[in-house]
Amino acid sequence: MNEISSDLTQNENITFNNKLINAVIANCNEENRANLEGLIEPLHPADLADLFTFLNTEQRSYILGTLKEDRYTEVLAELDDTIIDETVQNLEEKKVARSISEMETDDAINLIESLEPESKKKILDQVNPANRVIFEESLNYPEDTAGRRMQKEFVSMPGFWSVGQAIDYLRKEINLPEDFFELFIVDPLNKPLGSASVSKVLRSQRDTKLSDILEDSPKFVKASMDQEEVALFFEQYSLVSAGVVDDKNRLIGRITADDIVWVLQEEAEEDILRLGGVAESEMNQSIGKATKRRFIWLFLNLLTAILASYVISLFDASIEKMVALAVLMPIVASMGGNAGTQTLTLTVRSLATKELVENNRRKVFIKEIGISILNGFIFAILTGVAALIWFEDLSLSIIVGAAMIINILSAGLFGFLIPYVFNRIKIDPALASSVFVTTITDVFGFLSFLGLASIYLF
Repeated sequence: MNEISSDLTQNENITFNNKLINAVIANCNEENRANLEGLIEPLHPADLADLFTFLNTEQRSYILGTLKEDRYTEVLAELDDTIIDETVQNLEEKKVARSISEMETDDAINLIESLEPESKKKILDQVNPANRVIFEESLNYPEDTAGRRMQKEFVSMPGFWSVGQAIDYLRKEINLPEDFFELFIVDPLNKPLGSASVSKVLRSQRDTKLSDILEDSPKFVKASMDQEEVALFFEQYSLVSAGVVDDKNRLIGRITADDIVWVLQEEAEEDILRLGGVAESEMNQSIGKATKRRFIWLFLNLLTAILASYVISLFDASIEKMVALAVLMPIVASMGGNAGTQTLTLTVRSLATKELVENNRRKVFIKEIGISILNGFIFAILTGVAALIWFEDLSLSIIVGAAMIINILSAGLFGFLIPYVFNRIKIDPALASSVFVTTITDVFGFLSFLGLASIYLF
């Protein structure tokens, strides 16, 4: 055990391995507190929270019970969303409530919103009234908006203050955020006039008015703004921090770059998982819950597969007459499916990053169709030649080539249109598009290939 602890102490970048995980599990099960403390003490709170994903609920609770209060709070703030609820359920409610009150608002809200309604109510009831009001204000904003992601801790000052007054205030005031990058300058109604970076304040003369060193183009976001739009806003203007205002343009919080990194990671993971019909939470869900989540997606795929099979059944007589059709059929369908996935992926990404808008919709669409036509002809030649060499039938090779052009063109067409239409009607294109694009390309592939073969070969 000491060898592992020593290795961890010397290595600041912790990489989990079976040796460490097994040692932690063994000491939790044996309730060997001394050895356990030696293993987890060198871990950063974020690394310890990551380690929790490898443990069961009882083991997490035991470890949290060994931690000092400040470290306990830091680890709770770093817990993965998928294990927060089941972990917190085994902890003392008053202690959790006290820790939540000590967290930055955005960390506290992230933990609270990951709880089931019953657990959420129990914890909030234990929080002191002043903090409860703050948390409930943030929770009143829709999920995945700036209002949910903002920190309520920020530094604001009137514009008529001098730099000297500002610096003296910052030195004496104890109730300040642990880290901040700018001072928000507000009017008597708490409406922002602008902001000044801490570095600019420190470099200015003490008698300089704060109103004289404001940023020329201050950047603020609405609390109702979607978190993806906030992330794009930060990316566009290379922001480290931005103030958050309510519908009456009053300053109510701030968002920092670390929040945005989390948003970007969350949105990217969510889109990737949704394209596959799964969810991140499944890693820590029971077999029953995970099966239920996947069943709907798989059932929809079953229905679409039956549709594709029905199209094939319409040409069973033609297939019986010419076995080559059955051999070549999957090639046409798979090429269309891959081409559709390429266009779909690009379109979903462009919609998510706001790169696909009304002004360039036609241009992007024409480009995708052009790519599909060009690829269609290239692969029509390649597959046609392959079919001719393989089966020594010119008519069959021409039909394969024609079907390839039709299918890849339809793949490009619907790979663009389906996610675009879903986005317009407020349905997440990452969640709904994949199964429909796959089905359409399969149907078009079978229909074009077998249909042309039935017309011209028999």
